[in-house]
Amino acid sequence: MSKRTIEVELSTSGLDAQGRAQRVPLVTNDGGTAVAIEAPPSIEPDIEGEHMLINIGPQHPATHGVLRLVLELDGETVVRCIPHIGYLHCGFEKIGEYRQYNQIICWTDREDYLNSIGNNVTFALGAERLFGIEITERCKVLRVIACELSRIMSHLVWLGTFCIDIGAFTPFLWAFQRREEIYRLIEKWVGARLTTSATRVGGMAADIPSGWMDGLRQFIRTFPHTMDEIDRILTKNAIWVGRTVGLGVMTPEEAINYGLSGPMLRASGVDYDVRKDFPYLDYETYDFEVPVGTIATSSDSRKCASRCGFYNRPLTAFRMVPSTSTIRELSFRPNQRPLARWSP
Repeated sequence: MSKRTIEVELSTSGLDAQGRAQRVPLVTNDGGTAVAIEAPPSIEPDIEGEHMLINIGPQHPATHGVLRLVLELDGETVVRCIPHIGYLHCGFEKIGEYRQYNQIICWTDREDYLNSIGNNVTFALGAERLFGIEITERCKVLRVIACELSRIMSHLVWLGTFCIDIGAFTPFLWAFQRREEIYRLIEKWVGARLTTSATRVGGMAADIPSGWMDGLRQFIRTFPHTMDEIDRILTKNAIWVGRTVGLGVMTPEEAINYGLSGPMLRASGVDYDVRKDFPYLDYETYDFEVPVGTIATSSDSRKCASRCGFYNRPLTAFRMVPSTSTIRELSFRPNQRPLARWSP
């Protein structure tokens, strides 16, 4: 019977400095016992490289918010993230250098798709102040009505999409249904829905058509009922309360420091409304209340936005009688051009 000699390399399992499995050789000592050989010290490779900066966004301005993220990467590791909130630049300033004033109005639509008429009016007011133009009382009232309708549309988008983010789908449908009614009114007035270009320096692009006020009165009569329904579903809903109340608390000082405005600022307890503190378009002649919260939580912001944006008296400006007693509900005569006492 032949004999064979087999050499076996003894080893055991172990881990290297990085935690990866490795084979550790075994040898025998003088007493014949197998022992492991001490592994040599591991040397980390010294690889130097530059960090990379990449952009995520800006997101499309028609989404919930315009957001640009600048990421600093070390390989595949995010070392730093710099958010730029509200980034929107399409060369507006440069284009404005060689356009006439009325040609800029269509660009103001694109600065905020949800409140294009508000931007139209703001630009027109600035140009009119620059030229010393005084617009007619009729034009002021039409602009107030247009601004408040546009304000409602903007708040309805926020309210509806916020409900979806929190987990409530039905209020979104109700909000967008009423928003569509305003779009139809605006379309009958200026022929556009989203980008309206409703104003001109010194007046409006068009007068309200015959019968338009009837549609507005119908909307004013039925809209509060929808808001009451949404308020009833959300305010005491356990899921809504659990996901909004006490979250995102911000003191008045923090709100001012961060430059918050509108419902978010008033939700923190700051009693400030431009229509009251720096009135324009004769807002000082209208009687309306400014709702103010206590602490700027998600819940307080919703309440301030709802009551300020939806229930304020300027929403029914066509029904109000200002203290000057110059504007009344039925003082609108169809096809009367609301132009200023000035012509270029």
